[in-house]
Amino acid sequence: MNLQPNKQDRIELDLTPLIDVVFLLLIFFMVSTTFDKESLIKVDLPEATTTDEPPEQDKDVLDIVVDAEGRYYVNQLEVLNKKPETLKQAIIKAVQARRDLPVIITADANTTHQSVVIVMDVASQLGLTHMTFSAKKPVSED
Repeated sequence: MNLQPNKQDRIELDLTPLIDVVFLLLIFFMVSTTFDKESLIKVDLPEATTTDEPPEQDKDVLDIVVDAEGRYYVNQLEVLNKKPETLKQAIIKAVQARRDLPVIITADANTTHQSVVIVMDVASQLGLTHMTFSAKKPVSED
């Protein structure tokens, strides 16, 4: 005669397969998801407040100018038209194989933002990542 109560085994739920499935789903969605490339320009540019003299112009600089009508000039040579492909060819010719050249973008205050964005996009497609903008000196209020 057995007087001890009958002890039942604890029922356990094995979570290992569930965790494996969750990780597989996570990896699947991470690999298959395409991300939208956000615009690289999310900067509120400040006004020039320094009165420092600009450094002397170096020959190892790519100078791109955009005038009020949206015409491009690469190292003071006018680009034939406003198409990005033509600008790309002009930059390739000016840069040759030197992809580490700094780029100075000088844009007229009345030019469209799209013209400046085209310059930045073409330069970044060619591997030119050191870009700066030139600005006028601030007017001193004396």
